[in-house]
Amino acid sequence: MKLKTVLLVSLLILAKFSYAQNFKLLRFNEDYSALKDSTRTFYNSLKYLPLSKSGKTYVSFGGELRAELDRAQHEDWGARNVGRNIFLLQRYQLHADLHLSDRIRIFGQLRSGLENGRKNGPRPIDEDQLNVQNLFIDLIPYKGMDDRVTIRLGRQELQYGSGRLLDVREGPNLRLYFDGGKVAYTSPKWNVDAFVMAAGRVKTGVFDNPINRKSSLWGIYSTHAVAKMLNIDLYYMGIDRAEAGFDDGVATETRHTVGTRLWANGNELLYNFEIGYQLGKFGAADIRAWGGSMDIGYRFANLNGAPTVKLRSDFISGDDTKGDGKLGTFNALYPNGGYFGMNPQAGPGNLLSIHPNLTWSPARKVLLSLEAVFSWRQSLHDGIYRPDGTLSLGSSNSDSRYIGTAYISTVSWQINRFLSYSAGVQYFKTGDFINDVIPQHKDGFFISSLLGFKF
Repeated sequence: MKLKTVLLVSLLILAKFSYAQNFKLLRFNEDYSALKDSTRTFYNSLKYLPLSKSGKTYVSFGGELRAELDRAQHEDWGARNVGRNIFLLQRYQLHADLHLSDRIRIFGQLRSGLENGRKNGPRPIDEDQLNVQNLFIDLIPYKGMDDRVTIRLGRQELQYGSGRLLDVREGPNLRLYFDGGKVAYTSPKWNVDAFVMAAGRVKTGVFDNPINRKSSLWGIYSTHAVAKMLNIDLYYMGIDRAEAGFDDGVATETRHTVGTRLWANGNELLYNFEIGYQLGKFGAADIRAWGGSMDIGYRFANLNGAPTVKLRSDFISGDDTKGDGKLGTFNALYPNGGYFGMNPQAGPGNLLSIHPNLTWSPARKVLLSLEAVFSWRQSLHDGIYRPDGTLSLGSSNSDSRYIGTAYISTVSWQINRFLSYSAGVQYFKTGDFINDVIPQHKDGFFISSLLGFKF
């Protein structure tokens, strides 16, 4: 721990004189080539280290340190009598971005995720002692004045749209990754990606994550900037799982999703409308499922702190009848769980929900958020699912639709360009369905405190 402390303090001191930052969700999307002619401070050299006289060959280094202290009370609503859990999560990431020319690039990133204190041990999203998060090569066979084609091969993170179907999952201690290949076309008006991937498999040791060579995710995702306040996404995604579990049973799943998204993030008006349809096979049964969301907001840009109000609703199908040869449960693939709460307990399957939200910046670099998430089952013959798509509670012949309501309050403070802090409280009031299914049901309570450092 001493070495990590020295590194953190050193970088904080040097940050005062460093290049302005714009850290991305996907760190490999950052570009530090503008530092070619900058002042050679230690930090600038870390972000742009030339390896040739021309400067076209260079390497950039970066990383992240994150510590999260959580307190969870009745995460399972009393089903397994877990009670109170207080635990510490740690994330360490270090990456190197090597540009061999303006057409060849290699990006590598190591990660370490650690968990301490959970009564029943780490969840699959908590611990991976040391492994490779990203390791890929970019080849650019075509590069025009304002467009290009990139071929990316290797281990990589993926994130598309608003993260409702395919997201890196920044919230949990371990982010998602995939092994495979992608071809991407980018231009001022169009972005089109075609990919074939295998989902990453995680073990908790050191460099023991196996490489999955069987393709389990494939698709095409396109975004078209039609006008200043109109963007259109069109996509197709396919998924294959050997032992997929739903309230209807467990079987091999091959599923195809087609969908579209209309969105814009203006200075005042914000909106995001998305809808998708799914078909395929679940064992011998046919898959017919649907899902979508409506999200609209308004930012009062002229008021102090630019308060923003949003209203989002989700409508996601469940299975109508068990054993009828059809599966109606929507599979959200690899979604951003944060869509459904700070510590989401009901995810995007068999779900109807309404999310009113208010954000406000009372001081520079401080953001407050208040939110409520009201949730119901779409089908009374299907259960409720976790954010990763696994079954949480079966329907148990309950005729109650209301799952419950999560009340959430968070505060985020961007202390400086590198250091951030956030804290949040979530109270989950159980509804009639949970009260029916869990005899000794209890409301859930969750507190989180997170300190992060990026460089």
